Amino acid sequence: MASAAEQLAANLNFSAFAKADELKKRIWFTLGALLVYRLGTYVPLPGIDPNIWSQIFKSQAGGILGMFNMFAGGGINRMAIFALNIMPYISASIILQLLTTVSPQLEALKKEGESGRKVINQYTRYLTVVLATFQAYGIAVGLEGAGNVVSDPGMFFRLSTTITLVGGTMFLMWLGEQITSRGIGNGISLIIMAGIVAELPSAIAGTLELGRQGALSTVLILAIILMAVAVIALIVFVERAQRRLLIQYPKRQVGNKMFEGQSSHLPLKLNTAGVIPPIFASSLLLLPTTIAQFNAGKGPEWFQWLTTQLSHGRPLFLFLYLGMIVFFAFFYTAIVFNPTETADNLKKHGGFIPGIRPGERTAEYIDYVLSRITVVGAIYLAIVCLVPEILISYASVPFYLGGTSLLIVVSVTMDTVAQVQGYLLAHQYEGLIRKSKLRGRRK
Repeated sequence: MASAAEQLAANLNFSAFAKADELKKRIWFTLGALLVYRLGTYVPLPGIDPNIWSQIFKSQAGGILGMFNMFAGGGINRMAIFALNIMPYISASIILQLLTTVSPQLEALKKEGESGRKVINQYTRYLTVVLATFQAYGIAVGLEGAGNVVSDPGMFFRLSTTITLVGGTMFLMWLGEQITSRGIGNGISLIIMAGIVAELPSAIAGTLELGRQGALSTVLILAIILMAVAVIALIVFVERAQRRLLIQYPKRQVGNKMFEGQSSHLPLKLNTAGVIPPIFASSLLLLPTTIAQFNAGKGPEWFQWLTTQLSHGRPLFLFLYLGMIVFFAFFYTAIVFNPTETADNLKKHGGFIPGIRPGERTAEYIDYVLSRITVVGAIYLAIVCLVPEILISYASVPFYLGGTSLLIVVSVTMDTVAQVQGYLLAHQYEGLIRKSKLRGRRK
């Protein structure tokens, strides 16, 4: 008996070591994949002059092109093979989710579970190729019309640029899926966050340089720092905030024993949609203006008007950004949380909300509460994303310090840390179970 207990203890120690080693491998895999992504943002497209393009970019960086560069991790500034980043995939996901609500075929696929989800994901990949091809070709045409950037313009340059950019987007999509399955955290979100974080040091250095030159006052720089700290504190507070609905379970009899009724909570996050609304809104604002930005001053008048109005701080940009954030806050919440399904699951397991009849009335009550807290969540997202944009547009501060970038970085960091903690907690529970078995055998 003693030898069996010793063997079990040895197996327990080996299992704990193996689990810790697995977590290390996941973290190192994630860091390695993000390193590959960052290296790709420094590989320029073939056939262009990076120096000339960098000068052109600096003259237009204050508009929508600069916002695109933020999500691309500086890939637009260097016109790298990853210039499109993962944004076409996000746009394709938006379109597929919108179509799911109006297409009976896609809705049926969604209800099929894992098999249906795989089919929808495959449709998303196909649509990503289409959108990336459209955007890549627009970039190629825009580069040819941007002065002496292209050394040998023509159909071959357009074709090679389109293939390179589309290939870069598809590689990043695959890399994000690998991070999700073999690493830690959501791969797509981590890629976007890595691009933003990588550009933050240069943005901060640029802000301090403006202060040294006297373009920005010391008081204004301190105010910006305090504003960033306040926004981070607000994001952490709201992202952790929950509205808990009391769930009561009645007494039940199992055999000859009567078990007392139990109570639990149904947690509803104040911001159920998370970081998705500003990302979706930004990607949709970027999609129709990709070509317009490159052809500013050379196309029709309405092209020039659109490019001007969609720059940071302009009323049209702020209005569209606000409307899309509010819309996607409600839309994505409706996708990820189904009150009817939740009410049915509670009814099947005998749970109920005190004072509310199970079934349809419970679903209506959950939907009512969820709608009210989503209003608060949408207002929070609008404040975090728009107020810094308005202030930054008039203070001439790099917009990497804006609310959208801070929201993405803080939210993704919190989600990733939560996944690591959940992973460690699950292993601790496994260890406790094995220890209890070991003690039982020793007795």
